[in-house]
Amino acid sequence: MASAPPTPRRIRIGIDTGGTFTDVVALDEETGELVTTKTPSTPSNPADGFMNGIDKVLDLLGASGADVAAVSHGTTVATNQLLEGKLDRIGFVSTEGYEFVLEIARQSVPDGYGNSYFWVKPDRIVPADLVKTVGGRMDFRGNEIRPFDEEQAVRVARWFRDRGVTTLGVCFLHSYANPGHEQRMLAVLRREHPDAVVSISSDVLREYREYERSVTTLVDAAVKPKVSRYITGIKDRLDAFTTAGEQTARRVPFYIMKSNGGVLSAEEVVHQPITTVLSGPAAGALGAALIAMRAGFDRLLTCDGGGTSTDVSVVLAGEPTLTTEGSVGQFPSKIPMIDVVTVGAGGGSIAWVSPEGTLKVGPRSAGADPGPLCYAKGGTEPTITDAHVLLGRIPPHLLGGEIPLDIEAARAGLEKLAGTLGLELEALATGILEISAWNQANALRQITVKRGLDVRSFMMATFGGSGSLLLCRLIDILGLQGVIVPPNPGNVSAFGLLTVDVKNDYVQTSVSRHRDLDTDAVAATFEALQTRATAALDAEGFPAEQHRFVRTADLRYFGQAFEVRVPVADGPVDKALADGVAEAFHSAHEQLYGYCFRGDERQQVEWVNLRVSGIGPIRRPEIREIAGRDGDVERARTGTRRVFFEDHRETPIYWRPDLAAGDVLTGPAIIEEFGSTIPLHPGFSARVDAFGNVIVTRSSDSEAAK
Repeated sequence: MASAPPTPRRIRIGIDTGGTFTDVVALDEETGELVTTKTPSTPSNPADGFMNGIDKVLDLLGASGADVAAVSHGTTVATNQLLEGKLDRIGFVSTEGYEFVLEIARQSVPDGYGNSYFWVKPDRIVPADLVKTVGGRMDFRGNEIRPFDEEQAVRVARWFRDRGVTTLGVCFLHSYANPGHEQRMLAVLRREHPDAVVSISSDVLREYREYERSVTTLVDAAVKPKVSRYITGIKDRLDAFTTAGEQTARRVPFYIMKSNGGVLSAEEVVHQPITTVLSGPAAGALGAALIAMRAGFDRLLTCDGGGTSTDVSVVLAGEPTLTTEGSVGQFPSKIPMIDVVTVGAGGGSIAWVSPEGTLKVGPRSAGADPGPLCYAKGGTEPTITDAHVLLGRIPPHLLGGEIPLDIEAARAGLEKLAGTLGLELEALATGILEISAWNQANALRQITVKRGLDVRSFMMATFGGSGSLLLCRLIDILGLQGVIVPPNPGNVSAFGLLTVDVKNDYVQTSVSRHRDLDTDAVAATFEALQTRATAALDAEGFPAEQHRFVRTADLRYFGQAFEVRVPVADGPVDKALADGVAEAFHSAHEQLYGYCFRGDERQQVEWVNLRVSGIGPIRRPEIREIAGRDGDVERARTGTRRVFFEDHRETPIYWRPDLAAGDVLTGPAIIEEFGSTIPLHPGFSARVDAFGNVIVTRSSDSEAAK
């Protein structure tokens, strides 16, 4: 009698595709075992790197595709398409008389009015000749002023069809209050131009501000074809891989990371691709926040250093801060997203000479292909990674020896640049790293000081392949309390994908002054938004008892142009609850801007947007403690290397996996592991905590971090 086949294990996998490496983390749900690895990204077809990563991590676990229970993915497909500006022809359908909304845009100018004379508006996302209008008009309360012109709508649909424009965005005036006209336009397009990919603003963003809503809708339409092809292609390959050899097909749950800090099934994401524009950076911030909270730090800056860029964010009370005032490249986006600032200071950022003869670093990057000079893959310009390897700050190889580095190639490129600038070789390399550190520091100030937060009151978590390389300089430049470096820092974003709940956000603009607030109407709006969130969670397979909802509202003082988001407590919406929300707004406004008008009857509070997030919880990995040992760090020492800090020093090298809880190192030292390196400068100390995190502080401050 044949024996029964073994019961499949339950392995959840998180995969974050970056510009240089694809990071993979797998969790065995039965044993709690976490396994991490990295594999080179494949820019020509990111799906290849994705599947290579799954193969590699399952081999490490001794598992097969049949054991995969779910996969979560952080993708940069939409982000890269927008940053590179590689958009197909897009058509725009607007309300009659409002065809110039993209030209008018907003009055704000980058970098303030001092540079406004030299500023030229960026190229339109839709050229003027591909904008068409349709008659009909709603007011801001959703009342129909003029009826929808069906005949004109048909002419517009046929005009785009006849010219082969198959990507369309529709944004009618005040459709956030009443989507009826947009839905009728969508029906006409489906009938007259069935090949078109269409996004309507009332589905993408039911929030006022016509310019931002228009651009967000157009961006959603622009990335929809490419994101849909990418996700569908990976989903098909994943299903084939995980059911290989089985008689019946098995559909593995496949989730995509969203910018708001949640995930959504691949089947749903293809209908709202705009939600993925900060997919990877959002996962990193969430993973770092969970690790730091477990270690006892709830006020945190995150610094995710990759091959192309560095992403920074703020964590307060263990939660990354959110914004709806973000942008991707030149395109504003009003969707909820983790408040991430990106600076072109990754390992592949290129050092170059400006026309004025000064040294510059980034934002151009050598990326993964050809990469830095030391990759020996055809790169022709020196990068931050080349400076690190020349100074001995990183080893002459990556990924534990899988990728050897050509130090002499890096030296030759840096010597050429040093000759152009008239600098000593070490001075040039140090200068490249110093500029990079200040670029990162300025990004960190942008998300703290500019938001009314004291950067000196924060710890910082560094992760990503290059995130930890400049941490000592950042402590000095910013006056940070210290830095926490998680285990396997190169895989924190992939780890974050295993910690993320399913999450959908819904918004409705409903403007009213606080003193005139109709609490019954507010309650009805919240109920309608929660009904939509409930339907989405039902579709994702979450039982009703697991549904969780978070309510927030955007408030402002009457006459202000922008709002502040504050929480709305659970319970009936009555005067007491509304007054509590207004009080929370006063406090939040004071923290952000240094003042408020609490108690001043002349300054009225105005409610603007109501929001509901529907959350379906998932099981998070357990962050386990590691064992302490004898306190003798020599067990982890692997040798020495000549490293340049202020001068050349023979510096001890330590292998991080051999360090134990309670171990303390003093700089200068180099701590290496499979995916990253920590250069510990003179005057700094590193302590290993109970969870295997390395806590770096100024030596005089090391006791305070214990």
